[in-house]
Amino acid sequence: MNTTDKTPLLMSAQDYRDSLRRYKPRVFVEGRLVDSVADERAFQPGINAVGLTYDFALEARYAPLMTAVQHTSGRTVNRLSHLSTSSGDLLNKLEAVRLICQETGCAQRYLTHDAVNAIAQVSARIDDARGTTEHTDRFHHYLHRIQDQDLTLGVAMTDAKGDRSRRPHEQANVDSYVHVVERNAVHNGMRGIVISGTKAIVTGAPYMHELLVMPCRNMGREDADFAVCCAVPIDAPGLTIVARPAGRPGEKLEHGDALFSRKYGQSTGVCIFDRVFVPWDSVFFAGEWEHSGHLTYSYATHHRQTCIAARAGFGDLLIGAGALMCEANGFDPGQETHLREQMVELITITEGFYACGVAASVYGKADEHSQTFMPDPVFANIGKLLLATKIYDMHRIAHYVSGGLIVTLPGPDEDHNPETGAKLSEVLRANPDVPYEQRIETARFIEDLTAGYQGGWYSVISLHGGGSPAAMKQEIWRNYPVGNKVELVERLLERGIAADGSAAAAPHDPARAITKNRQPGQCCDTGCTTPGQAVMVDLPTVQGTLPSRRPS
Repeated sequence: MNTTDKTPLLMSAQDYRDSLRRYKPRVFVEGRLVDSVADERAFQPGINAVGLTYDFALEARYAPLMTAVQHTSGRTVNRLSHLSTSSGDLLNKLEAVRLICQETGCAQRYLTHDAVNAIAQVSARIDDARGTTEHTDRFHHYLHRIQDQDLTLGVAMTDAKGDRSRRPHEQANVDSYVHVVERNAVHNGMRGIVISGTKAIVTGAPYMHELLVMPCRNMGREDADFAVCCAVPIDAPGLTIVARPAGRPGEKLEHGDALFSRKYGQSTGVCIFDRVFVPWDSVFFAGEWEHSGHLTYSYATHHRQTCIAARAGFGDLLIGAGALMCEANGFDPGQETHLREQMVELITITEGFYACGVAASVYGKADEHSQTFMPDPVFANIGKLLLATKIYDMHRIAHYVSGGLIVTLPGPDEDHNPETGAKLSEVLRANPDVPYEQRIETARFIEDLTAGYQGGWYSVISLHGGGSPAAMKQEIWRNYPVGNKVELVERLLERGIAADGSAAAAPHDPARAITKNRQPGQCCDTGCTTPGQAVMVDLPTVQGTLPSRRPS
């Protein structure tokens, strides 16, 4: 571990793996109780992915991007547990997530960033409403501990929900939502709350250090018991995790293991809380129902912007693999119009939604309560909506430029069959400059990413992760200043004439539906918010991989 004065225990991937052995969570996978999460084969691709976020923070070439100084402590911390305080921070977070997802597909730890920033905002909002600093002080104390220990936090937000037509307090099974069942409980000399209920989709749950429990919706007064936000160690008594494997570990290990998802993947877990005690030091609010919607909105905005970077990293993988497959098939996309058009479309999709993430950073604003920075919600939601709906086009293009070979190849065992291997290597070679093994390896890589289990997973997680497309459309409409556009056209049509005959803006009617959404434009009188300094230097070539053009 790095333990310099200003760098609090930044762990390596091996340190992270070893740290998991200090926890004894109750985890089930494939119908059996897991003895050691750190050594469980089914979770290795997920542990590998999170581990990369640790190793990259320790590499000098990536450290300017993967670390940041926490303004409340002056300590250098991992970027993915840092509170963003400028547009530059948001941009650097975006670049950091794209960098690690180029390697892993989905590094998962970025959810920690999105959650701690949202909780910082809601804590300050509650304090401002009450004229105190209690909630902010409590959260900062917690934040500094997890930063100093370099922990990874899971986000337990999506409840089981039960009957979707009913609110939490109306559910037949109260455990469909996590809720407070006891206040001012005492456990081992500490006071706190007791929670029960079910969180249905928790990314990376088995190999997190702690879970941040957060409400998944706006709560009403009757739902006060369900408005709870707190931190729970992964091995807290009463917590059971029912997980699925990460990626495709262990399939035909000798010759047929999946080329990408054998190494990197993501587990998810259903987390069942059965009278779990949480000390007050780890409770950020409990019962403040009127603030639950603000927390949900803040987290969703941060997370949707972050998802843009994650899927751009995945897009980089498809762009590189598609170009390799064209070359292996004997084509130069620059000379083949139909292939060039497809590759340019893939590039346009990837860089198009990523540009929305950049715009969300540049036009981000300081939260009025916490002074942490929020991505612009319109651009964040547009970018997430684009990637959610375009992921299928990204797969289609990869299939188009690769050809049917990616799903019609004989199994990899035939490569090592003395009766068939030699002949296959002769007849299935295309470009004489590209060995048969490289062509087939690229084809199987694309199959793994787009046409197998992992490809289906990426499609669904892109569509629904961070909220459904309907939720993003709602936020775009809710935040987009349509009223300003209406005023623009009415002014040009000279509607609303002043007494002297000059054109004047019509008075604002708060009851008029199409003009109620107004906000300063990106070219407002005060100008754009001055961004913090973004780290935009060229990254060196990654050893053993294609050159990366992403700035650090």
